[in-house]
Amino acid sequence: MRLAPHLHRLGNDIVACYLIDTPEGITLIDAGLPGHWQDLQDELRALGKTEADVRGLILTHGDSDHLGFAERLRSAHGVPVFVHAGDAARARTGEKGKVAVGPMRIGPTAGFFAYSLRKNGLRTRYVKEVTEIADGDVLDLPGSPVIVGMPGHSPGSVAVHVPIADAVCVGDALTTRHVLTGRVGPQPAPFTDDPAEALASLDRIAGLRASWVLPGHGAPWHASPAEVADAIRKA
Repeated sequence: MRLAPHLHRLGNDIVACYLIDTPEGITLIDAGLPGHWQDLQDELRALGKTEADVRGLILTHGDSDHLGFAERLRSAHGVPVFVHAGDAARARTGEKGKVAVGPMRIGPTAGFFAYSLRKNGLRTRYVKEVTEIADGDVLDLPGSPVIVGMPGHSPGSVAVHVPIADAVCVGDALTTRHVLTGRVGPQPAPFTDDPAEALASLDRIAGLRASWVLPGHGAPWHASPAEVADAIRKA
């Protein structure tokens, strides 16, 4: 799904990841669930591209619903996978501490898990080799993505600012559709390690210049990061 010049989304409002298309090649941000591999194939085909055009995949954090097809792309096509050092072990092994789940409703929660099942979400392939990144890094990938540390949801959560796409991908630093309650609009994400730290980390994106804020769960939000951060605090 094309959102804007250079900017495409794979998946839907339940689970999403993003594709940055440039003349120099493609950068992927997150890898959704394993079944999103077919979504990737469809989008590449529509662009007249193949896996050979993908130069790198950046993970906003190491949770299983963002790892999806990452290891398949790395092992079968040699695409490097980038993740913050604080989440490198999580991406390789799945190990993590206790998280705050928060409120839930039966319908939206069941819908989230049903969609995960349809997309093979119980068959996680962890990433055997990762390239560690850090806050402030500008990666040598198409679109020159900038890494912004957003600890809270996990120790190594990051946002990825892509100026050429006028967008910032935030992973689970926030959500625009709560997968457990169905509530829409900018708000804190569930399954967060440290909710207070995640809220404080919103300051890290508030000064970024972008027209799109792109979460891993929920609709793309056409507003500035500052407006989104303010809306979450009010929520």
